[in-house]
Amino acid sequence: MRRPIISALVLPLALCVACATTPPPDPQTPGPVSSAPPPDPDPQSPPDPQASASHVDAALESMIMGAMVGSLFGLVGAGVGAVGLGIYGAVTGDVPLDGRGAGGGGSTRGSEAEKEDEMEREIDKEMAKQDQLEGEIEKELERQEELLKQIDTDEKVREAEQSEAATGEVTASIDPLEAPHAPKERDLPASIFEEKPRKVAKGEWGNDKPLDVVAKSLDADRDGAPEEIRYFDQKTGVIVRREVDQDYDGRIDTWVHYDAGITVAIERDTDGDGKIDEWQTYGRDGLMASREVDRNADGTRDAFYEYSAGSLVEERHDGKSDGKIDRIVHYQNRKLVQSEEDLDHDGRMDTWTYFETVGGHSQVARVERDTNGDGKPDTFETYEQLAGKPTLKQRDEDKNGDGKIDVHSVYENGKLKQREISDPTLTPL
Repeated sequence: MRRPIISALVLPLALCVACATTPPPDPQTPGPVSSAPPPDPDPQSPPDPQASASHVDAALESMIMGAMVGSLFGLVGAGVGAVGLGIYGAVTGDVPLDGRGAGGGGSTRGSEAEKEDEMEREIDKEMAKQDQLEGEIEKELERQEELLKQIDTDEKVREAEQSEAATGEVTASIDPLEAPHAPKERDLPASIFEEKPRKVAKGEWGNDKPLDVVAKSLDADRDGAPEEIRYFDQKTGVIVRREVDQDYDGRIDTWVHYDAGITVAIERDTDGDGKIDEWQTYGRDGLMASREVDRNADGTRDAFYEYSAGSLVEERHDGKSDGKIDRIVHYQNRKLVQSEEDLDHDGRMDTWTYFETVGGHSQVARVERDTNGDGKPDTFETYEQLAGKPTLKQRDEDKNGDGKIDVHSVYENGKLKQREISDPTLTPL
């Protein structure tokens, strides 16, 4: 019999409290004769019918909740609980003890939906960043492949150029990383040369004093243009200079300089335009020490090679022909070990690539970049060889330029697998 008694008590009380929360009619407003809406007692806060209905519903639900809880303490407890929670629900529009927020839980559900939307947006952003990163990785792999092709092309060009002897005859293929030997003049009988004494003014050949020489000329085809002229010191008989027409077009295109009978420098006009475009120097051991080339015939030297202990150790290139070196390649023991590049052509190196030899071939092992232009690397990439191709394995980044790694990324088969961020100010990336 308790539940009917509680219901009989609760329902009238609920109606009373609900009616108490409904705004009373304005005594100034005429009866139902007028169809005009009643004046707003508070122009700044017009009543919201939906909000009033929400408060009435909350009051009823709260009274029922209070009656059920209060019934544990008898009939009086049920009445007190119904009245107390009913007033609370009517005032706040919230039903206590139902696990929802104010207004019946709409705010909480809205907040959860906003969180889900925000999470989806972050996921979309991260996916977009991953797509961009994969695109950057692909571009880097293409750059590495192009770099290796360029180095290989340079080697082939150098091999072809070095295989030409001073006579213009092509010899057998040689190692392009090996220092070439100075070409030797052909052993020809003296009877085929025409001899004539000559005085060489100071500075004419870069000499620091006047020279008295004997010029021995060879004009084999008798066209009046010698194919070769050899100059000997009149006193010692030692050769001091040799001029050669390598392509037999009637113009001298190769100049060989000697010191005590040993070749020390060679200058060449390789394209026949009458201007020197290649400069070679040789050591006392007869091996090339350096070589400089103007490959596009613009008057500016754009390729430089340095040799040591019989091997190429460094080459420098000016790809833009603007007088600035934008690529340097280093070798050790005739193996490619490192390259430096100025990719944005601002006059400072910004990319360093390190190589390892795998199966007799040079492969990219590590790349360092300067992404903020301060001259120091801040991004470090490690590569592994998969299916014969370099594949990104790890990337470390110093995002804020403090010299410490802020982002550590691990890749598997070239795809991002794990990322660790040590600087919380960088999240989300």
